[in-house]
Amino acid sequence: MNEIIDVFHHYSRREGDKDTLTKRELKLLIEEQLRNYLQHVKNKATIDEIMKDLDINKDEQLSFCEVMLLITRVTIATHEHLHDVEGHGQKQQQQQQQEHHKHHH
Repeated sequence: MNEIIDVFHHYSRREGDKDTLTKRELKLLIEEQLRNYLQHVKNKATIDEIMKDLDINKDEQLSFCEVMLLITRVTIATHEHLHDVEGHGQKQQQQQQQEHHKHHH
């Protein structure tokens, strides 16, 4: 939890309000911290779309709560992706085992 808060503040303190993210700060945070994870989110939205989507009160900056929506979505998508990868790996193993048994009988 502290790490998420520290990362948020690392970016939020760069310009404007010290406790919100501007679009530029959001872009940096995503590029530097979430690049590897955002690929698991099905439709990779542009920074503009992400900003618009998260900016609930439409003040053109993101509070910690608003950014947490992104963190939550990315975390859920990554979790699902890991299960998909795991499931795919298990299926391949089962198929290999079945093939192996066929050849020995």
